[in-house]
Amino acid sequence: MANGSRQAAWEFFGTELKRRREDAGITQVELGARVFVSGGYIGQFEQAIRKPQLDVAQRIDAILQTDGIFERLCRKLIDDPRYADYFAGVVELERMATRICEFAPTVVPGLLQTKEYACAVTVAANPFKPDSYVDEIVGARLERSLILDDAARPEYWVTLHENVLRMPVGGPQAMAAQLDHIARLMSERTAVVTVLPYATGAHAAMGGMLKLMGFEDAPPVAYTETEYSGTLIDDPAVVKHAERTYDLLRVATLSPEASLALIESAAEDFRRCASTT
Repeated sequence: MANGSRQAAWEFFGTELKRRREDAGITQVELGARVFVSGGYIGQFEQAIRKPQLDVAQRIDAILQTDGIFERLCRKLIDDPRYADYFAGVVELERMATRICEFAPTVVPGLLQTKEYACAVTVAANPFKPDSYVDEIVGARLERSLILDDAARPEYWVTLHENVLRMPVGGPQAMAAQLDHIARLMSERTAVVTVLPYATGAHAAMGGMLKLMGFEDAPPVAYTETEYSGTLIDDPAVVKHAERTYDLLRVATLSPEASLALIESAAEDFRRCASTT
């Protein structure tokens, strides 16, 4: 579904939500309280400024007795063939988040990837897929990163394990360009990036990648991922534990200044390697 069509569909969702809510004689504040978000958040759903999570849409159906219409609409709108089923909802949440914190143990996070790096990662995971498939996946990943160009972009905090800096994904030249891109975003204050060095040894998130997302009028969520699946977590106790894990990671990293110096040094190493091959 094209972006324009998706936005029109979300606007229909909002219009229908407002109509059904008013028919039920329920205010935005009342509905918000009953589905565990603020009344202002319901207003933003109705104006298609923000998109509800699937569980919120399900609760709205239950309160308004709408026979699952909002759940079906929500599932349809977050169903994007360019993303794995378990990740489509995360993409929508990224667009709504006011703060995103990520820990990447092996691969540059999608929001920071260059086209060449994203292409190399996609081909490595899908060696028998045609170029058209690779182009579609890479295009979707680059489209996600546009939220960092928005004036209302979220605060973006990233912790990279030193592994990410040393693995020559796409070859030395592509890797140098990728690290230069990260350094530029740091210098432009688009993202705060710190590096967890090898010398740290054992660390709080030995289990893998972690993404935390915070919102203006909704509880935070966490997302973890393995090679073949991902888990979106909204249980407050588990999210709180994930936040503590990220805090422990962050205090073990190099400072932003030292991290930038290490990233720039790694990029220069890859450039020298590319020039000798």
